Amino acid sequence: MTKVGGRMFKAFLIKFAEIGVKGNNRDLFEAALAQQIKYALRRCEGSFSVRRNRGRIYIDALSEFDFEETVENLKTVCGIASICPMVQSEDEGVEQLCRDVVAYVDDQYPDKHFTFKVNARRAQKNYPLTSMEINALVGEKLLEAFPDLQVDVHEPDVMIHVEVREKIYLYSTEIPGPGGMPVGTNGKAMLLLSGGIDSPVAGYMVAKRGVKIDAVYFHAPPYTSDRAKQKVVDLARLVARYSGPIYLYVVNFTDIQMAIYEKCPHDELTIIMRRYMMRIAEQLAKKTDCLGLVTGESIGQVASQTMQSLAVTNEVCAMPVYRPCIGLDKQEIVEIAEKIGTYETSILPFEDCCTIFVAKHPVTKPNPGVIRRHEENLKDVIDELFQKAVETAEQIVVEA
Repeated sequence: MTKVGGRMFKAFLIKFAEIGVKGNNRDLFEAALAQQIKYALRRCEGSFSVRRNRGRIYIDALSEFDFEETVENLKTVCGIASICPMVQSEDEGVEQLCRDVVAYVDDQYPDKHFTFKVNARRAQKNYPLTSMEINALVGEKLLEAFPDLQVDVHEPDVMIHVEVREKIYLYSTEIPGPGGMPVGTNGKAMLLLSGGIDSPVAGYMVAKRGVKIDAVYFHAPPYTSDRAKQKVVDLARLVARYSGPIYLYVVNFTDIQMAIYEKCPHDELTIIMRRYMMRIAEQLAKKTDCLGLVTGESIGQVASQTMQSLAVTNEVCAMPVYRPCIGLDKQEIVEIAEKIGTYETSILPFEDCCTIFVAKHPVTKPNPGVIRRHEENLKDVIDELFQKAVETAEQIVVEA
């Protein structure tokens, strides 16, 4: 069976999953989802209205629009379980409804060799037929029009939905959305965003759970180029398709990095640099009312991500640190990066400050007492450098 494009469709039904079990808070979640849908539709040609009605969200096209573009943008809205392109039936009685369903099936399914079931929902109780009567009548008319069709009420190839509300809608396709929760319904967090594969994926994954994202990037000119910085801005823009606008803080990390390089053992460079990144990120997070930090770390992937290294890194933070990728292997992370469109940008060959000063043999089981003792080597300069890094951070507003 092949579906013919979206020329018939002038509306969409948006289905959601987890929001439906939120009890007294459900209205807040639905409102947040509707707001995110409006944000995504701003990227589309045409104009739309988004409305909520009895636990449903509908999108009506108010002008000509690009069907494929609209669907692709809706597929970035966290909280959407599925997108159902709908045809509106002319409300001129039951016979017109049957004619509209026949025309719909004829247009959408050139090959009529399939099984089907009609599933009517009658929210308008003054409609002359019950749901069961609509199912029987519409099914009968389809079999008369297309003798090759067969009814299967248990496992049909095509489920034809008829929604009788203030208008009558028809649909048979459910396009999967990302699922999850609407962004902004679970607080805000600060993402440590590098130019690699993992951190954009971590940002997407936590946004999918309803968390609003700010981000911080550690830049080390002249050791990292402006193209490396632009790469991170581009990654933030790709993540913003799912998370909404991102406030990206670009921290000049050169002086702190050089001080660590000059005053601390080289096999501990990555760990100590990471500890100062976490300290700075936490400071910025507190200023912006974030409730935690988010990183792309995965256990054992590199030397700074062993259990011992993560414990030493965590030690400097009072805020919780969320690591959505913690149990994923590299291939699993790559697959998500490809799905959300960040992979090709992440592998561009512009190095970030974490990769410039990597030791040949970094410590993999750091001792926290030893690390703290070696950080004492920085005490004459680090407070001033730390404060300068926080105060001079550049803020960039990144939108999709």
